[in-house]
Amino acid sequence: MDREMLRTKWVATVASIWIQSSCGASYTFGIYSSILKSSQGYDQSTLDTVSVFKDIGANFGILSGLLYSAVTLDPYSRHLGVFSGPWVVHAAGAIQCFLGYFVMWASVVGLIPRLPVPVMCLFMWLAAHAQTFFNTANVVSGVHNFGDYGGTIVGIMKGFLGLSGAMLIQFYETVCEGHPSTYILLLALTPTIITLLLMNLVRNYDTNTKDDKKRLNAFSAVAMIIAAYLTVNILLRDIFTMPLWARIIMFELLLLLLASPLGVAIRALRESSDRYAQALLEERGYKPKPATSSDISTSEDPIDYHALPSGESQPKAASSDSSLSDEDNLNLLQALRTGNFWLLFIAMICGMGSGLATINNISQVGESLGYSTIERNSLVSLWSIWNFLGRFGAGFVSDIFLHRGGFARPLFMAITLATLATGHIVIASGFPKNLYLGSVLVGISYGSQWSLMPTITSEIFGVGHMGTIFNTIALASPLGSYIFSVRVIGYIYDKAATGEDNTCFGTRCFMLSFLIMAAVAFFGVLVALALFLRTRRFYQVVVLKRLRHS
Repeated sequence: MDREMLRTKWVATVASIWIQSSCGASYTFGIYSSILKSSQGYDQSTLDTVSVFKDIGANFGILSGLLYSAVTLDPYSRHLGVFSGPWVVHAAGAIQCFLGYFVMWASVVGLIPRLPVPVMCLFMWLAAHAQTFFNTANVVSGVHNFGDYGGTIVGIMKGFLGLSGAMLIQFYETVCEGHPSTYILLLALTPTIITLLLMNLVRNYDTNTKDDKKRLNAFSAVAMIIAAYLTVNILLRDIFTMPLWARIIMFELLLLLLASPLGVAIRALRESSDRYAQALLEERGYKPKPATSSDISTSEDPIDYHALPSGESQPKAASSDSSLSDEDNLNLLQALRTGNFWLLFIAMICGMGSGLATINNISQVGESLGYSTIERNSLVSLWSIWNFLGRFGAGFVSDIFLHRGGFARPLFMAITLATLATGHIVIASGFPKNLYLGSVLVGISYGSQWSLMPTITSEIFGVGHMGTIFNTIALASPLGSYIFSVRVIGYIYDKAATGEDNTCFGTRCFMLSFLIMAAVAFFGVLVALALFLRTRRFYQVVVLKRLRHS
């Protein structure tokens, strides 16, 4: 595959998928939280405080959004020369990832003196903050490349980010052999190396082709296969004691499955080359094929890929409609003045905040209810699967309903928040094996918010400043996580804890906390319904018209 063939949106999508698959370390906090707590001498409230800084870092994406806009949007990026494009955002994330996790590892293993809590919070924030740079570069570039199917491509990117937690845990169980401190070192090295190798392939190609949906369905199928494989793998490890050689084989199979998106890209390139060759033969035989909008838009030969400046590949008819001009192309300050922004922000506090608090404390909840270490690790791994299903499913399904019936996406946000509240009630109940069912409901619902929110942002406020706006709304996640993790879960747990080791056992440790979060999630349903009613006509008049023009 020569250099020109690498410059296509299909290869860019594959590179983004691989980067997303390596950078979900923030979702595996439960794997190393225990050694972090013991090595640093934390109580539960202090550990929750550190985890909140992880959440703040993983969701404080304003800087990544501003950097993305600066290095990709004309005319701002023209004077930067070679220092322009999504790769700059990826590189900034790689540097932060390495520094943050490496210093934490050095403190845990005693290579450097124990860090004061504020300093540990700083490096935890830095390590998690890297994820926003990877995520912003991959998601926003994906929406640029597949504008007609924003929900699907966001679901794919966010879905692989959700799956990355289970992938990294399988990597941990294969390589680290039960040593969480070694896993922290792997988190410093793995995403950094993969990103530095692939970041130059992620680029923006503002083109639409008739094969977009077909190829996105192929990428979606790969994601579903990997999710199914990981689920079976997790369940087998939960039931049987897997020897090292078996874990190595299963991890190698996972790597083969991760390589399969490249096959989708190769098929797309081959078909594009065949169409281009056929067009040349017809031209030389003086039998020109009548030009159609489909033919023009499907020209993907690498030589011609950059023939049109950004935005000129779209039909001009759209620009003639005044309803499509400025109404859906807002910057951050303009978006902050709208009621839709704040409704979306409040709904995300209720949904993302309570969901994130659940995964941060799921290991401790399992311990209080008598779950074994293997079961708690399995719950953390399975959370990644349910998270993926929510991220992928919400984007894919909402795309179908939007294209076919004109259903506004905030309606799906209300449905998933109602499911989230139900999951909190299940966890609070404390019946045998309740965490398995509760984590399914909460994980799917939580993941759905991460797919729906960026897509709704791009549709209501436009793609131009999408990275900055959706990352600003994402601040609702750490804000909610702080409220629920520290002020609710941590406070109630420490009040109920007995003994010198600050431990608590029984349903009394977390029941009240999850009932409170269930009530908040139900309030989020009402907020999402208000957003749905406010934007229902906008989707009918503006968003659907934009899709038809495209």
